Amino acid sequence: MKNQRSSSFLRPLAGLLLACALLLQTGCVAVVAAGAAGTGVAWHSGRMETTLNHELDAVYAAAQKAVDKLEFARVSEKKSGVDAELIARTARDKKVEITLKRVDAKITRLGIRVGVFGDEALSLALLEQIKAQL
Repeated sequence: MKNQRSSSFLRPLAGLLLACALLLQTGCVAVVAAGAAGTGVAWHSGRMETTLNHELDAVYAAAQKAVDKLEFARVSEKKSGVDAELIARTARDKKVEITLKRVDAKITRLGIRVGVFGDEALSLALLEQIKAQL
């Protein structure tokens, strides 16, 4: 009788723990279609990431032009042969962080974060402006 009571208590508890574990495993990644080329944009923890089929130098120049076109104030710029970072601010003083990483000679990984928690709409607008400058 004692084993039956503890067993009936443990089953719902185990089910609850399993449900909680599954919820924690879902994460915060959303994938959005980005163009007909089949590339995708990943949104994770307020940061947008995508891969562009262009050299690091070309993407860096396009990012600079996009920041200027959107009338953001440039705060800092750093670039090496393998990566780059561009920090800007919007008129409402939101921080815009653009990071680039050379994957190979013709492929660059682009990351965009706007504000502390991320602004998906503004990140997408910036991405589209960067693509337009390429």
